[in-house]
Amino acid sequence: MATDRNLREHLIWLLEGGAAHIKPEQALNNFPASYYGAKLGKLPHTPWQILENMRIVQWDVLQFCLKPEHVSPKFPQGYWPQSPKPKDPADWQLSVDKFHKDRLAMIDLAKNPEIDLLLPIPHGSGQAYIREILLAADHNSYHLGQLVLIRRILGVWP
Repeated sequence: MATDRNLREHLIWLLEGGAAHIKPEQALNNFPASYYGAKLGKLPHTPWQILENMRIVQWDVLQFCLKPEHVSPKFPQGYWPQSPKPKDPADWQLSVDKFHKDRLAMIDLAKNPEIDLLLPIPHGSGQAYIREILLAADHNSYHLGQLVLIRRILGVWP
């Protein structure tokens, strides 16, 4: 059905950073390692904490959609790292890679014609797949915007 295909294409476009939304690669690639733990003024989180929150939330939403046995982290502490910075640049890159991997899996979920995006998730409590996909895309967009703002303040935005 054309409407279903169009809906899926719009969801994919949103997850990829379409229109007014920035592409995740633009905000995350070439982020200077010296600023991973930067604490700016009264901003509550560092770039590392924002990245990890994005990764954890997206992973949690994806796992909820795919696995009935999934147990979400405790809210809110399970969604934020304790440390303001990664152990090393490899930790940052690992988080970025996991974020991208799960985003691609979320895109695969949106593409899957065997899933009715509008129906409730069988093991959920009324949540529909479309709601969860939009939640992930919206959450990513919000925090990617924060990372762009931080980069602008630090003078490291292309």
